Amino acid sequence: MANQDDSFIREVNEELRSDQMKSIWTRFGGVIVAIAVLIVLGTIGKVGFDYWQDGASSKSGDAFLQALNLAKENKPDEALAALNGLEKDGYGAYPVLARLRAATLQAQKGEAGAAVKAFSDIGKDAGVPEAIRDAARLRAAYLLVDAGSYEQVSAEVEQLTTPQNNMRHSAREALGLAAYKAGDYAKAKTWFQQIVDDAQSPRNVTGRAQMLLDVIAASGKA
Repeated sequence: MANQDDSFIREVNEELRSDQMKSIWTRFGGVIVAIAVLIVLGTIGKVGFDYWQDGASSKSGDAFLQALNLAKENKPDEALAALNGLEKDGYGAYPVLARLRAATLQAQKGEAGAAVKAFSDIGKDAGVPEAIRDAARLRAAYLLVDAGSYEQVSAEVEQLTTPQNNMRHSAREALGLAAYKAGDYAKAKTWFQQIVDDAQSPRNVTGRAQMLLDVIAASGKA
């Protein structure tokens, strides 16, 4: 008798669970289906986006490589056109790389003014990573050592000369060279001495700074 009771109870429980499932499905079946569809669509969307992302990145990489090859083949105008197109339509980091490379090509063509402006614009672009902005400022400053004034060089890189900035050594060198060229030997000596006194200055930068300090000292100009 006990076994029959147990069997009857199990059947009742199963019927109750079945009724509960039917009730849940009746009430929430549409929501469950909608959630399932969203999950599937989300998965498809992510896979599709990843595929598009990989394709766009690969396409931009190929375009950048093609532009570099054109530059190597001594076709600067064609290379610049390719880089300008990549700057407008490229994906990921390639537009910024295209801007940097285009500015370098302009400098190599002897278009110092255009190159300085291009590098300076990158240095002021808040949408560009800080390290790249700083590198662009330095490139503009070194061009301005020959093509500009001390004040122009200072406007580009004096902000990079703080002890916390990893590019301070090159920034100080550019300022020292600009001051030396302008005939301000006292200011040049100050910048070069900061390089020599900084234990973290690269050896080659320290060597050049010390050489110029020796030249200034020997000339008796400061």
